[in-house]
Amino acid sequence: MGSGQVTDWQGKHVTVAGLGVSGVPAAKALHGLGARVTVVNDGDDARAREQAAELEALGITVRLGDGATLPEGTDLIVTAPGWKPDKPLFAAADEAGVPVWGDVELAWRLRKPGAAPWLAVTGTNGKTTTVRMLAAILTAAGLRTAAVGNIGVSLLDAVLGEEEYDVLAVELSSYQLHWAPSLRAHSAAVLNLAPDHLDWHGSMEAYARDKGRVYEGNRVACVYNVDATDKPSTEDLVREADVEEGCRAVGFTLGTPGPSQLGVVEGLLVDRAFVENRHKNAQELAEVSDVHPPAPHNIANALAAAALARAFGVPAGAVRDGLRSFTPDAHRIAHVGDVDGVAYVDDSKATNTHAAAASLAAYESIVWIAGGLAKGATFDELVAESAKRLRGAVLIGRDRALIREALARHAPEVPVVDLGRTDTGAMLQAVQEARRLARPGDTVLLAPACASMDMFTNYNKRGDAFAQAVRELGA
Repeated sequence: MGSGQVTDWQGKHVTVAGLGVSGVPAAKALHGLGARVTVVNDGDDARAREQAAELEALGITVRLGDGATLPEGTDLIVTAPGWKPDKPLFAAADEAGVPVWGDVELAWRLRKPGAAPWLAVTGTNGKTTTVRMLAAILTAAGLRTAAVGNIGVSLLDAVLGEEEYDVLAVELSSYQLHWAPSLRAHSAAVLNLAPDHLDWHGSMEAYARDKGRVYEGNRVACVYNVDATDKPSTEDLVREADVEEGCRAVGFTLGTPGPSQLGVVEGLLVDRAFVENRHKNAQELAEVSDVHPPAPHNIANALAAAALARAFGVPAGAVRDGLRSFTPDAHRIAHVGDVDGVAYVDDSKATNTHAAAASLAAYESIVWIAGGLAKGATFDELVAESAKRLRGAVLIGRDRALIREALARHAPEVPVVDLGRTDTGAMLQAVQEARRLARPGDTVLLAPACASMDMFTNYNKRGDAFAQAVRELGA
């Protein structure tokens, strides 16, 4: 398949795997470029039929309820990122010598000549916040930009639309990177690596390898986390990457930065990577208080965003202005209110143990509301790390016993309330129990370390229920 000029697509038979948020725009874009498009989808529910009708009206073939068979004459498969590599469709494609691209690969190949370079961000946690911080910094520097990928504008729209950009801030998941072999970012960051989606990737090594693909072919900077202790570390991934001549490894740390690093000195975010004579000099970028909220993991996000912006040549003042103007999304360490000297914080977005650990590290004395769907996670390390900060714990959701057992092993003196109910009133009771355990100066923290779907439609609804319960306390 060529670079993606319309002539290349005329009459090509492309199979799009999966409807969903990436499949529908991919099918429309390819159809618009003159390809013969067939969409295959495992499911055949009301939503799928609705999407199918919309595509069929354009003249696109849709096959529901059979995502396993390769349509005859397929030249290329474009897959939704969530489809696992071991699906029968991909085995058939492999046998027939048919290439498989993800939506990111498609967007990359469809870029127009002279298109905006990509600054890419991946990692287990913090991606969306970092990309939005980065877009805010780039905007403050007067650059035409957008936060794209899993957030904001769809990548295909950004690449094919009329809007002209100077640079794009791109959030990429491990799934998307797996299916994007020819992506070459200007600069990229891997924020952190913790076990996640291992059921999809098959192993931690395979997961790390897919994350590390973001560094392939970087031109200016591979940004990595100096403080990360996980193995393989983000620094290991930089070492293994095949980059352009002259591309540099740039670290970020919550400690004092060495040469070629960004870090924190006496309440300031400082840059010792993109300055003249970095062995002696440092450039002040912003104050820690310019970061909202100034929790440790969020300062790390800000440093990663700053490193990518600086790699693109953004002045120090724009880093400060961008961070000041940035407001985090709902349900990410959001301070809901104070009742009787106790702070109530909603971090419903902490749907895995790594995110919850970052959240728990931000407060001194905590009554922790946790639980939900564990997705195969274990909680011993999380509880052992956080035990000294816990005033008490209130457990909700289907897999709460796993957290209760970890608390019994590593924090036996911490009082635990185990709530068996899963109805809509459960969150109100959880907040009331947390209030009973809390003392003035404490933080009641919803950082579930689990997915929400056992009790709520999504993490947003879970956070909303928490906020509503806190408002009822206050009233």
